[in-house]
Amino acid sequence: MKGKYKAIIALALILILLPLTLLLTIANWLPTLAGIWLPQGTRIAMEASPRLSRGAIIIPDLRYLAGECELANLKNARLSHPSRWRLHVNELTLNPDCISKIPADNSSPAAPRTLAQWQSMLPYTLLTIDKVNVTPWQRFAGGLRVSLTPARQEVHYAGPLLTLDANLQGQKLELQQLKISAFEGMDPIELVGTITLALVPNGLPEQGRITTALRIPQDPAPVNAVLDWYEDEGALTLRKSDGDEPLVSLPWTISQKIFEINGGHWYWPYQGLPLRGGIALRVDDWQQGLENATFSGRMNVVTQGRAGKGNAVLNIGPGKLSMTNSALPLQLTGEAKQDALVFYAVLPGELSGVLTDPQLLFRPGALLRSRGRAIDSLDIDEIRWPLAGVRLTQQGVDGRLQAIIRAHENKMGNVVLHLDGKADNFLPDAGRWQWRYWGNGAFTPMNARWDVSGKGEWRDNVIELTALSTGFDKLQYGSMLMDKPRLVLEKPIHWQRAEGRSSFTGALSLDAGSTTFTGGSTLPASTLKFSVNGEDPSSFQFKGDLHAGKIGPVRVTGRWDGERLRGNAWWPEQTLTVFQPLIPPDWKMDLKGGNLYAQIAFSAASGQGFEAGGHGVVKGGSAWLPDNQINGVDFVLPFRFSESTWHLGTHGPVTLRIGEVKNQVSAQNVTADLEGWYPWSDTRPLALSNVSVDILGGKILMQQLRMPQRDAALLRLQNISSSELITAINPKQFTMSGRVTGALPLWLNHPQWIIKDGWLTNPGPLTFRMDKDMADAIVANNMAAGAAINWLRYMEIAHSWTKINLDNLGVMTMSASVTGISHVEGKKNTVNLNYTHQENLFTLWRSLRFGDNLQAWLEQHAALPEARCQTSGKACEERQ
Repeated sequence: MKGKYKAIIALALILILLPLTLLLTIANWLPTLAGIWLPQGTRIAMEASPRLSRGAIIIPDLRYLAGECELANLKNARLSHPSRWRLHVNELTLNPDCISKIPADNSSPAAPRTLAQWQSMLPYTLLTIDKVNVTPWQRFAGGLRVSLTPARQEVHYAGPLLTLDANLQGQKLELQQLKISAFEGMDPIELVGTITLALVPNGLPEQGRITTALRIPQDPAPVNAVLDWYEDEGALTLRKSDGDEPLVSLPWTISQKIFEINGGHWYWPYQGLPLRGGIALRVDDWQQGLENATFSGRMNVVTQGRAGKGNAVLNIGPGKLSMTNSALPLQLTGEAKQDALVFYAVLPGELSGVLTDPQLLFRPGALLRSRGRAIDSLDIDEIRWPLAGVRLTQQGVDGRLQAIIRAHENKMGNVVLHLDGKADNFLPDAGRWQWRYWGNGAFTPMNARWDVSGKGEWRDNVIELTALSTGFDKLQYGSMLMDKPRLVLEKPIHWQRAEGRSSFTGALSLDAGSTTFTGGSTLPASTLKFSVNGEDPSSFQFKGDLHAGKIGPVRVTGRWDGERLRGNAWWPEQTLTVFQPLIPPDWKMDLKGGNLYAQIAFSAASGQGFEAGGHGVVKGGSAWLPDNQINGVDFVLPFRFSESTWHLGTHGPVTLRIGEVKNQVSAQNVTADLEGWYPWSDTRPLALSNVSVDILGGKILMQQLRMPQRDAALLRLQNISSSELITAINPKQFTMSGRVTGALPLWLNHPQWIIKDGWLTNPGPLTFRMDKDMADAIVANNMAAGAAINWLRYMEIAHSWTKINLDNLGVMTMSASVTGISHVEGKKNTVNLNYTHQENLFTLWRSLRFGDNLQAWLEQHAALPEARCQTSGKACEERQ
């Protein structure tokens, strides 16, 4: 009995220890055992053995490999069976690229099971996976929950970019929601629909309908998409909710070997450029998988512009798309027309590489050209983009990039530009693009030729312009001729585009030779040097100095914010003598003294134009000319310029003060104030006021001249010394003494008059003395006028009144009435003289020989008073 008990105990220990041993060593024997049922060439591997915990099996990790490629990786799985099987997995990572590593199974296939048979084999199971990663679409990761019974299968998937809710009952698959956020900045795509699966689930569903509403940036209204099919044919249609013509219509058919889209068409009505075309696509041997399928087809686009219709065709294949090495020939041929521009394309290429990372290589002969009118006045003679050897990948553009532009503008001139460079996997802010450019042209308005050259590179998020030189051989406009202006780099332009630490720096210099004017003025060679410093080309500050010989420096600072240019310019005080080169030599004017300083704030923006405001000041100015001197000039100019209008006198009027003007007629204490707008209007007038000048021993005053003029501006003459006037004019035929007062109503916009009903009079006595030789000569030549001339040899004028009119042709008419006493040979005679004179004042300014005109009038019109009395038969009262 004792031996029997030992055997029973040993058997019990074996029955207890064997399962425990098998469980503890499962990581060693399970992969080998599972290999019996796994496809050939695949295996599973485990780093740690499963363990039991509270009625559940814990599997720390499980890997499924095809060769050495990891097809699936499962972490922290928990399998339990409280009422139904429950499998909970923390993380599952799948790599579809490893499917191609599984060797083909050449064994004779078993009879396929029906969908109902597969469903009947399903256990009551609840599968939960906290995170599912599918390489290379990790951004679509999410959580998965699957509920299985033989009668109903449910799938729920939730992630940041992908959500799925679906259930299957028998052959009916109900897609309750499929939400995909595929493109950043666009609304998610949401699909719903019902699908009838085939009896044997190794082919396409028998029929179905899937609908969705898409939103595109070009249209605020949603676009409806519908996929319909029945057995071996169907159609995909995209249509605007309010549109009759579909945006996309793709009718398709399918057979055991061929999937084909035939008679498809598309329409793009957005962005003011309606496009349309057709689509045809054929996939041969589609059931043999992507690697063995052959793709071919064509797509065309029809454009309409002012230049007519254009048609371009994209020919596809025949070739293949592969997860390892695609080889699909492509060629775009034809023309496209937009407005008055025409584009011509001959672009042969080949799509190659892995389908998830394809690359397009342009073959020899690839060329894109364009011609036509870009804007109303610019004609593009030709633009050429040679693209042979250029490669496009997800990493960017690789290869040589070139462009040649020839254009002309009828009034501005012609231009030729060349661009050449090399790209190395370049995308904006990624990779590298080195480039250089050069060109030349004509600038017709200024009778000039220009040229430009430069080079730089775009490396990752840094754009750098390392060389720039552009300028004209001359600039000639009207009376101005500027010699060889040129803009060059003083310091490379460096633009760091990194977010959070962007910067934009550089320095430039604008140099020009001397600038001459037809009148003889010359501006010395000038230089404007300025630097820029900011975040990017749409937000930077600038500062610089402008020199022109001894003129300057004018300091300039400001900023550009992408919409508006703002700045300030300071002109420090400097002597006026530095402006001597600007005075034409034939003026014979020497600047002797005085100082100038100014300050201006300015801004410019699209829609606003150029605006500026500030002030300029001249103090103690002095200039000498051969016949006169101007001393003590003080000038203050506060202004604002906006909308092509000058506002003069923004903080007080524009003031002019001149201490002295020395010439034939000297003047002192010249004053004038100006305030208002130019060009002026009824609501914004311009007013000249406080005009005063001390001259000829008296004053000339004008209280106000307002433009537009409604009333005459009254120019007043106060106590003008006739003796000083005669001394200045220096006539040899007569002299005068005494003072004259008057008023001249001044018009600047009258249809006929400049001065209308002006007058002069003498507030006190005047004396008039005629030259003896002149009087004797008149008497000798005209005895009849002798008596009248004798009256005028010396006369004391008690009262005079002169009426003056001046029309806008320069014709001045003076009507004078003079009453005085003549002294001849010790006798006194009362004289009443009426005098009318007419002359072109514009000619008179050039010849101030008033005495000669008076002599000629007296010779022709003077008559004895007695003769007039005898003719009239009246008593003579002229002589007393």
